[in-house]
Amino acid sequence: MSDWIDISVPVRNGMVHWPNDPPFKLDRVMQQEKGDICTLSHITLSVHTGTHMDAPLHFLPKAPTIDTMPLDATVGHARVILIRDRTAIRRQELLEHEIADTERILFKTANSDHSWNTDEFDEEFIYIARDAAEYLAEIGVRCVGVDYLSVGGYKVDAVETHQALLGAGVWVIEGLNLSGVEPGEYDLVCLPLKLVDAEGAPARAILRSIEA
Repeated sequence: MSDWIDISVPVRNGMVHWPNDPPFKLDRVMQQEKGDICTLSHITLSVHTGTHMDAPLHFLPKAPTIDTMPLDATVGHARVILIRDRTAIRRQELLEHEIADTERILFKTANSDHSWNTDEFDEEFIYIARDAAEYLAEIGVRCVGVDYLSVGGYKVDAVETHQALLGAGVWVIEGLNLSGVEPGEYDLVCLPLKLVDAEGAPARAILRSIEA
C-alpha cells in the first residue's frame, strides 16, 4: 500500500492569507511551563485560511452551507492534472484531459512550485478562468481543487469563476500544496470542519497514489 501524502498547508502565525481577510493568530491562554494544569490555545482566523473549502453560500445567497456537504464529494477517487499555462487554467487546455462527469479534479500548476514559498500574497497566482469554470460546471465534476488560495483570480474572474462552479454544485477545495505530487490517479480524503451555517471551513487534505 502506498503512503498517504499530506497536501494541506501548515496553519501558523504569519502565514499568507487573502488580502483583507483576518490573519491566523494562535495565542496560548494556558501553559504548563508557566504552572498551569494544561496547555490551552485560542485562535482567530478566517474560515478561508490555508487549505479550506468553499460552500455555495460563499458566492450565492441562501445557498447550501459547508456543514451540508455530502462526504463523498471530497472522499474517493481523484485525478491530479498538470496545467502548463503559466497564467490561468483555461478551457482549451482542459479539453486535452477528457474530464468526465462526477470526477474529482485537482489542478497542479506552477503555484505549487513557488507561491507557497513566501508569506507574501501572490497577486499573480494561476487561477481557473471563467471559460474553464463554465466548462467544468457543464461537465458536472464532483469537486475541484486548486493549489493556491482561490479558484478565481485576484482581480480577474474572481466572482464569475466561483459562481459558475458553486452554482453548478461543484464543491471547491482551495489552498492545496501539490509540489510533491505527480499527475495521476489518487485516493482523496478532504474533510472540512463541520461549521454550522458557514460559507466555508478549514480542511485537511491527503492523497494516496492508486498504483496501476
